[in-house]
Amino acid sequence: MGLLTAAGGATAATAATFVSLAAWLWLTLAQGMFWRTDVRLPEPRTAPARWPSVAIVVPARDEAEVLPRTLPSLIAQDYPGEAEVVLVDDGSTDGTAALALGLAREQPGLPLTVVSPGEPAPGWTGKLWALRHGIAHARTAHPAEPEYLLLTDADIAHEPDSLRELVAAATSADLDLVSQMARLRVVSFWERLVVPAFVYFFAQLYPFRRINRPAARTAAAAGGCVLLRTEAAVRAGVPDSIRQAVIDDVSLARTVQRSGGRIWLGLAERVDSVRPYPVLGDLWRMVSRSAYAQLRHRPLLLAGTVAGLVLVYLVPPAALLAGLATGHPAVAWAGGLSWLLMAGTYLPMLRYYRQPAVLAPLLPFTAFLYLLMTVDSAVQHYRGRGAAWKGRTYARPSDA
Repeated sequence: MGLLTAAGGATAATAATFVSLAAWLWLTLAQGMFWRTDVRLPEPRTAPARWPSVAIVVPARDEAEVLPRTLPSLIAQDYPGEAEVVLVDDGSTDGTAALALGLAREQPGLPLTVVSPGEPAPGWTGKLWALRHGIAHARTAHPAEPEYLLLTDADIAHEPDSLRELVAAATSADLDLVSQMARLRVVSFWERLVVPAFVYFFAQLYPFRRINRPAARTAAAAGGCVLLRTEAAVRAGVPDSIRQAVIDDVSLARTVQRSGGRIWLGLAERVDSVRPYPVLGDLWRMVSRSAYAQLRHRPLLLAGTVAGLVLVYLVPPAALLAGLATGHPAVAWAGGLSWLLMAGTYLPMLRYYRQPAVLAPLLPFTAFLYLLMTVDSAVQHYRGRGAAWKGRTYARPSDA
């Protein structure tokens, strides 16, 4: 009986190894070339004959630490058309509003307005409540409402030509939503290990090339930098239509796409996040606060995700080592090839983040960390502490 059990276990392990290899072959060849990092802002065919008006809306809650490095970059935008910055102080207790006004007095450039909407109404997340008031102010403060809205987080720094390039790409390609995934900070050891993998996993779930097809069914955006046509926002009813969304950027893109809008998402060259995540705990909270929401708070999806992460990322190195140790060359070969495909598809993202290639074989360890973060996200949700951000905790929509 023991021999039969051992033989059955070995057969299952071998089967898992070859299923993992098949998964990596499919991911590499058929998942929208997710691993390529050359999806950048499209070159405009022509410059706009008239540069449209833009309102830059910045939700900010307790952002005094990062604003001195980001807000001046918005005020200093070299934009040929009419533009303004609206910072929405979302209940800050660290002097965010006063700091923003002080920075505007010191920095010549686009005009800045600071508005404070108060605490979110029931059923709203804080960021979307802030965006609602910032957009409403931008649309009513002047006789003519802005033609575009740049929704950008308070920790995002823009090069002086960022707005001009975004608008040129949107108008030239007739896009309703243009989003760039800001280059996240990669300085500490844990940032180097976790951050590039975060973007790699995101691109694996939402391949940029698929999103950018005219008739695409896949939709996503990066919330740190979204240029949105005002007409498309009104047509889609945003942000009201997504007011409970914790993963607001993906929800925004889906809603705009479903209402007939064309969307685009790519990696940024000149848009950077300055928010630091110096220790593992900071990155852990960043991922775990929304991971279970991404799975729609469904235990079966959580179980499937855990099983998938084990099969795709943990089985290959385990199979290689086990095959070598037990004298099963086919298992070792299949595990090694899967691990090689994994590391090879990760290399372009490491190059984009200017990180050494030696980190590529460590992706299984990083994936294991993400597995633990995802499970922790579910645990925190059932303890009533899920989706927590700066003193606020959000229930799933059915619990609100």
